[in-house]
Amino acid sequence: MIDDALTAGVEAAVRKAAAEEIMPRWRQLADHEVTSKAGPHDLVTVADRRAEAHLEEALRPLLPGAAFVGEEGVHADPGRLTALHGDAPVWIVDPVDGTRQFVRGEDGFCTLVALAHRGRLLASWTYVPARDQLAVAVRGGGARLDGALLRAGSPAPGADLTVATDHPDFVDAERRRVLLRLRTEGVAPRPCGSAGLEYLRVATGALDGLAFSWENAWDHAAGLLLVNEAGGAHATADGRPFAVGGGNALPFAVARDEAALRRILSLLAGTGE
Repeated sequence: MIDDALTAGVEAAVRKAAAEEIMPRWRQLADHEVTSKAGPHDLVTVADRRAEAHLEEALRPLLPGAAFVGEEGVHADPGRLTALHGDAPVWIVDPVDGTRQFVRGEDGFCTLVALAHRGRLLASWTYVPARDQLAVAVRGGGARLDGALLRAGSPAPGADLTVATDHPDFVDAERRRVLLRLRTEGVAPRPCGSAGLEYLRVATGALDGLAFSWENAWDHAAGLLLVNEAGGAHATADGRPFAVGGGNALPFAVARDEAALRRILSLLAGTGE
């Protein structure tokens, strides 16, 4: 299913969507082009909607019969999520991951595309248009950033474990209580920005781990495969792999190696030191 033609086609589609729908609006948004969805911090812009529509139109012909699950489409019609449990391959798309950063005119946002089949992640693309960086992962074929092979490596011995977590603006009291368990000696937690970029940082070894308590497939699918193919690891609170179709035991953790993953999970469970 994954061949050079498909990979090149997706890359072209992602780059074109960013060039035509996202970047012309970066630092150019009018007030009426920014609205909120679930709450005041859950922003959506005309760039999100138009880029997703662009990608759906471009990706469907590359793999006839594949379904499409995009963040904005699911917001409009939650029933589209059922495609994640179907037999057809499915494109999982976040057109602008890091919309708050995009609205503020910062460069920390990206476009995420993943391809899954029956719950298995097959390939992913993480494009950072303001920096013109593209990370691609293929199941069993490794992960690359601008063509260079990625290796997550291991945290430096004796150094604090750097971990990005849910941003405080998006967590309730119970989730905040669990995540605060990471505030201990030897761990340096901080709020995450764009989830896609945090995954990229783990895959490049610039960040040791992640601890997240939400499971939207479009936020995590591309990054999970990217980290796994770079040699990293992940698991949910009950020790199982993250399921893109949902129903995960939360929070879940991602790390550069198994040892760091076990440490993060044990702290989240309240059993670590």
